[in-house]
Amino acid sequence: MAQRLVGNKAPDFTLETALGNGKDFGKVSLSDYRGKWLVLFFYPLDFTFVCPTEIIALSDAIEEFKDLDAEILGVSTDSIHSHRAWINTPRDQNGLGGLNYPLAADFNKTTARDYGVLDEEGGQAYRGLFIIDPEGVLKYQVVNDLNIGRSTDETLRVLQALQSGGLCPANWRPGQAQLTAK
Repeated sequence: MAQRLVGNKAPDFTLETALGNGKDFGKVSLSDYRGKWLVLFFYPLDFTFVCPTEIIALSDAIEEFKDLDAEILGVSTDSIHSHRAWINTPRDQNGLGGLNYPLAADFNKTTARDYGVLDEEGGQAYRGLFIIDPEGVLKYQVVNDLNIGRSTDETLRVLQALQSGGLCPANWRPGQAQLTAK
């Protein structure tokens, strides 16, 4: 049975990254995001078909996330070299064509395993998306099968709902009434 992560401290990690500029490498840890919201998402593999649609959509919405004091980090089990090659491949050739956030390499699969999204048989991550609050507590998780992309709009909506601090009904949007406990 999978361990419940929501409501607990997010599993720590330190990963090498390919920066979105397609030139530089870096290293990132969960503690680097202390004081900010983090949208941490896992995807199966570089140079595939559904993955670039999600990665590009999140990159294109970076200003909306920054306005909410949130950072984005993408993770797969590919290497930083594969990430950099994909970032540098033009979008019209199934590449990313540059990004507004880094891609992390979970080459040893430890982080995907810690977050419960590793397909042990296939050696790749399922599409897991996690929202971690500024104190490092995991507030939201969703895991999809390999062939189903996630919605950037829904991720933004959930982040806004979490930040509102209230009771948000289904399909709630900022500015709409929240529920009151009776």
